[in-house]
Amino acid sequence: MKTSHHNGIITIMFGALFLCGCSSSHPPGKMQQQAKQHDTISTLFDFNDGVIPPEFVFNNADATLVDDNKGGKALHIKFHSQANLHTAFAITKDPGWDWSTLGDVSFALDIANDGERSSSLWINTNDGDGASYTRAISVPPGPAQTYYGKMNGHDLASPSENINIELNFESGLRSNPATWQGYEDNMFVSMWGKKNLNVSNIKRIAFSVDYALYDREITIDNIHLIQSPKADPLFLSQIVDKYGQNAKKEFNGKIHSDTELAEQRQTERQSLNQGKPEHRGKFNGWTEGPKLKATGYFRTEKVKGKWYLVDPEGYLYFGTGIDIIRLSNSTTMTGYDFDPSLVKQRAADDLTPEDSEGLNRVPDKAINSRHLVSELRANMFEWLPSYADALGKHFGYRREAHSGPMARGETFSFYSANLERKYGQNGTDYLQAWRDTTVDRMLNWGFAALGNWTDPSFYDNDRIPFFANGWIIGNYKTVSSGNDFWAALPDVFDPEFEKRAYATVQQVANEVKGSPWCVGVFFDNEKSFGRSETLESQLGIVLHTLKRDGQEVPTKAEFTRLMKEKYGNINQLNEAWGKHIQSWAEFERGIDSTLTKEGSQRATQIADYEALLYAYGAKYFGTVNKAMKELMPNHLYLGSRFADWGMPWPIVEAAADIVDVVSYNNYKDGMPAKRWAFLEKLDRPSIIGEFHFGSLESGMFHPGVTLAASNADRARAYSEYMHSVIDNPYMVGAHWFQYIDSPITGRAYDGENYNVGFVSVTDTPYKDMVDAAKAVHTNMYKRRYHGEKKLDTQ
Repeated sequence: MKTSHHNGIITIMFGALFLCGCSSSHPPGKMQQQAKQHDTISTLFDFNDGVIPPEFVFNNADATLVDDNKGGKALHIKFHSQANLHTAFAITKDPGWDWSTLGDVSFALDIANDGERSSSLWINTNDGDGASYTRAISVPPGPAQTYYGKMNGHDLASPSENINIELNFESGLRSNPATWQGYEDNMFVSMWGKKNLNVSNIKRIAFSVDYALYDREITIDNIHLIQSPKADPLFLSQIVDKYGQNAKKEFNGKIHSDTELAEQRQTERQSLNQGKPEHRGKFNGWTEGPKLKATGYFRTEKVKGKWYLVDPEGYLYFGTGIDIIRLSNSTTMTGYDFDPSLVKQRAADDLTPEDSEGLNRVPDKAINSRHLVSELRANMFEWLPSYADALGKHFGYRREAHSGPMARGETFSFYSANLERKYGQNGTDYLQAWRDTTVDRMLNWGFAALGNWTDPSFYDNDRIPFFANGWIIGNYKTVSSGNDFWAALPDVFDPEFEKRAYATVQQVANEVKGSPWCVGVFFDNEKSFGRSETLESQLGIVLHTLKRDGQEVPTKAEFTRLMKEKYGNINQLNEAWGKHIQSWAEFERGIDSTLTKEGSQRATQIADYEALLYAYGAKYFGTVNKAMKELMPNHLYLGSRFADWGMPWPIVEAAADIVDVVSYNNYKDGMPAKRWAFLEKLDRPSIIGEFHFGSLESGMFHPGVTLAASNADRARAYSEYMHSVIDNPYMVGAHWFQYIDSPITGRAYDGENYNVGFVSVTDTPYKDMVDAAKAVHTNMYKRRYHGEKKLDTQ
């Protein structure tokens, strides 16, 4: 079983069939095809012969032919996704399709959805070379619409060497706007993978619904190839207006003037006067519930079979919140750079990663060295201020990037500029006004806290609790799991790692200042501890570290010590593992760590590797926990927020044995019981650190990691997700990612251009999301404590 992942999604392959996580839906009939707008090169399948083609393969899904209301047939598919974590259908071809002579060609089909929920489908295309490209769509309830994915040409051209081709286009965006206009069709949203597949040998196109809370049904028809229209040469030009919005599309809530910004602020101000929900204590605990021991700080306790946080006053507390309440991730690359010798570079003792830096504007002496690096990027903006302009203060700089069109360069924050436009009249401190409004919003919307990555300037608000965060970075040695998505892993047995852990915890302690309003602290995020696709990828840290020299790699030296302690004689280890290692000295220098193919030796080797992996995890979490208990003894240690693709069981066990609350980032429909059954075995308080849903309704070019069909559908998905968390007895909270939409042209660090905010780039709240949050939070405590699963009302 093979799995690949990027940014919180797992793609699982049964045999050669890729499956990936989200949702989908539609009952049979009612296929109302839209009028064709493209030249059809060929129809691959239309089902009118009354037979399901043999090229179709189904996994935990049923298919039947239905009338298409035009005298022909269509294919109705029901995904049994409530009972199965992975469901799919795939169209296979052996030998593969050869579309190499067709020029700029796209794969298209019509999809209808008459269900109550949108149907999010993951589309994985595989070629004969073993490469794959993952895209996604969200199909709203209703009649058929045409959806397409480009197979060749247009913006699929090979990107520059510095671009992470699995994530971003040449533009630096995760998904571009459509390269042609005026057609009634819907483009597949780019996710990850190889964009330039071998179109002379396309082997499989699979559509999947995974980790869903409910069954989905769709009806498909008219699977065909279209001649892609000529690309608009200006499709990436002047796409952003002066407020950071889509310049070429009108949508509900779009701001056109500073006057509209002021009007939106005044209208919202009146609604915020309502304050927080009833029956909330000083720290947002539930005053209608039992009163437990009050310690003056947050703690955990299991009550009536369910884990809870307990607030400083002793009230039950469920830690809902929103992440990224800060300006650090609001910037986007402009296409310009400066003489690097005039820009302050990173120091070895820095405690803040580049992605968490503020605007970080270059010094005035560097401005004259400003020069164009990417004309493509620079042409995206209708407007940017000069450095001498009043709004020039919202320029920033990134000294490094994870992925995107530039390795470093100038940034601009339209969100920050809009805050000054909106709150900075008559000399008002616009940032303080924004902070006050943000706290008012969180209380009014019912959130129990400010989520992870909240700017420390909020820590002394004394009105709403907060979650703090730190990053353990430094010049310690590193190890690898074999797929280090964000960065290499720390060598946790290097003494330098402990020094950096203590320095980081001390910095957080200095920021928190012992405040009882601090729920706890997350350290790091989505570490590449190992992946779930194969046993080897799960044990990657051990497999790769055993090959290395213990004289240079402290973790390897510790692995040698542990095995020597267990076996004593190297011959005993050889017999147990089926190896031919000559001595412990050879073991220390580096060995062939390949797992034995079969038998008891393989089982012993796996058990030993799992023990070594646990030792690594225990050292990682234990080191941070030791620093926490010394420097922040009154605050909870909340772990490192496991990505759902990076959760090897020994590492999860190590975390559960050490941290106060185990944290997970889970970009799925919710928490299906089968997927999260392991929580019962751990029996530890747990929290969701990240989840979100996004759509294209507000002019963005990418919905996000998990898709919805509209803003209203985002709200529906949010409510269902939260209910699945509230109903889980081991969960003590969940944080939405994130407060503000990503920049439409992508975050400076990694190009994410997602519609995942509770507020837009103009600081305008999404009403559907706000209403959903109020409804969920109004009934949250009664639902969890009493099991009242009635329809939430505001």
